[in-house]
Amino acid sequence: MKLYKYFKLFFTILALTLMSCGGKQENKQLGQQRALPLPVTTVENKTIIGYQTYPTSIEGIINSSIRAKVSGYIQKVLVDEGEKVKRGQPLFKLETQSLSQDAAAAKAQINVAQVEVDKLVPLVKKGIISNVQLETAKANLAQAKSNYQSITANIGYATVKSPVDGIVGAIPFREGTLVSPGDVTPLTTVSNIEQVYAYFSMNETDYLNFLQKTKGENLQEKIGNFPEVELILVNGDTYNQKGKIQTVTGQIDQNTGTVSFRAVFDNPNQLITNGNSGKIKIPVVYKDSPVVPQAATFEQQGQILVFKVNQENKVQSSVINVKATVDNLYVVASGIKAGEKIVAKGIGKLRNNSPIQPTNVPFDSVIQPIEKLFK
Repeated sequence: MKLYKYFKLFFTILALTLMSCGGKQENKQLGQQRALPLPVTTVENKTIIGYQTYPTSIEGIINSSIRAKVSGYIQKVLVDEGEKVKRGQPLFKLETQSLSQDAAAAKAQINVAQVEVDKLVPLVKKGIISNVQLETAKANLAQAKSNYQSITANIGYATVKSPVDGIVGAIPFREGTLVSPGDVTPLTTVSNIEQVYAYFSMNETDYLNFLQKTKGENLQEKIGNFPEVELILVNGDTYNQKGKIQTVTGQIDQNTGTVSFRAVFDNPNQLITNGNSGKIKIPVVYKDSPVVPQAATFEQQGQILVFKVNQENKVQSSVINVKATVDNLYVVASGIKAGEKIVAKGIGKLRNNSPIQPTNVPFDSVIQPIEKLFK
């Protein structure tokens, strides 16, 4: 009986020992499961090109408002909207009947004044009358001629001609409309769009960055050294011609807090025209700056964070300050530097001090979508 008790006690102790070892092994395996396998990459400095965009309005390099120089009814519209015209080409013909009548009366006045002069000349030569009367008659003749020339000039103005080469814009007035020089709305606008101006504005901060980051001793040199700009059309396409900034006002508008710029673009196919809109796209180079894929970050209380990986393969969240966003990358001002390791993906499952099983991946493979931007 005693032997039986000893055997029973021995097997009980053995069973408890095995259960204890099994529990420790199970806990060890559970701890290993919590160490998630995640891709880790080493942050590098890159030189990338980002872009800033500004709304722009477009005008032809020449926009000539066509107005009537004399009052009259439109007798004929000689061109159509969108038509290409040459300088001096007739655009509108105004009714000149009343002017023709005035011209006939003025011509008669010249004849009368001429007769008076012709009559007085021999009388002056014979000393019958004084020279004063003759000079007065000559002055009346000159006035009559001037009045006639003015009327004939107005008859000429009744044919409204284009002052420049260009494209005819909208024509709001048609045959039978009474027009005059004082009309607010012009007869039409003729625009030269072989080149176009793109007008846009920068806020004060961007303007100061423009001045500080562009080479040159003065504003004109900086404008000359500024890189070419692009134009994004309203349909989202990038215009196939690059432009150059020509002028900057250099003064901040007190009402808007902005500085006005003007860029010029060649327009060989006349794809864009007077009145178009779009966006100016200006390149900004971020040289040798640490960059982080957006997929490796998360937001918390308005801040952007990454998970850094320490030597024990544990993660710790760190706030980064972002100075620019370029496609899927953040350009970092502070909070992380080249050489530090971060979790590249799968950060949604992590907490501070979480252990991971790191899989090292090349940095360029993580940011491959914008690899073409690297220099």
